[in-house]
Amino acid sequence: RDKEKIFFMYHFGDQICLFYLFFFSESSMFVSRRRWILKTCGTTTPLQCLEPLLEMAEKIAGYTDVEELFYSRKNYKRPELQVSPHRAFDEEVALLDSFFDDGRAYCLGSVNRDCWFLYTLSRGGEALQRHFGTLIQQRPVAAIAPPDPDQTIEILMTEMDPQVMAIFTKEDSMNAKEATEKSGIQNILPGMKIDDYLFAPCGYSMNGISKNGYYMTIHITPEREFSYVSFESNVAATNYGDLIARVIETFQPGKFIVTLFANKSSPAFAAARELDRAEEIGEWQRRDIQYCRFQSYDLTYAQYCKFPS
Repeated sequence: RDKEKIFFMYHFGDQICLFYLFFFSESSMFVSRRRWILKTCGTTTPLQCLEPLLEMAEKIAGYTDVEELFYSRKNYKRPELQVSPHRAFDEEVALLDSFFDDGRAYCLGSVNRDCWFLYTLSRGGEALQRHFGTLIQQRPVAAIAPPDPDQTIEILMTEMDPQVMAIFTKEDSMNAKEATEKSGIQNILPGMKIDDYLFAPCGYSMNGISKNGYYMTIHITPEREFSYVSFESNVAATNYGDLIARVIETFQPGKFIVTLFANKSSPAFAAARELDRAEEIGEWQRRDIQYCRFQSYDLTYAQYCKFPS
């Protein structure tokens, strides 16, 4: 692909929101001042980049401490097709533990059906507290900003509608722009600056960024035998019901998983348990819901199936 890197910079008064967005075949990468996000699919091996990534963070940016780490994925339909260490979550945990002695591994959902694996590291703001301690000696406490609000919503969809998935093939759409418009992706979070790509013969990826610094990313595998769509965004909201509804109405999955992370500074923190009240979302009924409280974040996990299923 000719255009592998997209650079966005927006300036509003005294505030600059800066993101680097990258496409690498089956992956999307987001880089900002203090965060690195990699979304992959297929048989890519994201954990194999961990060692060189940590080396680059120290050498280029001067970062020596990992403050927060989140590695997550849905259970695989064909794990035997993956490349080590990604054939089993136990393998992935062992590799991550070789880098971090204080990480934690979790499985949410039913282990004999759909489930979601998470490896997380949360050091409770220790590095920031050390940094703030230095700042306190230099300036009044009132001048020191608290930790930034942070939230992430992810929707993982399977058993997709074949008619919707046909849009994301070269047979049905001439290019990515046509697929984006025909599917209605541009209406999920209006106002996003979108960079999209339609693969041959099928498959689709997009990255979007808003003027206030929020991102969204979508990856689509349309083949009927293993159709899959992932959606992720860090957009802030006090209620995500409308956003979830727009996503699932756009793609029409048979089943989907929602995960929502929010820290205490986020407007989404109070919304983290809103799915407890959402037993139904349109034609989809909730089959499972779980909560986790970590040192800096709350997590809500929920799984829905289209009725009847």
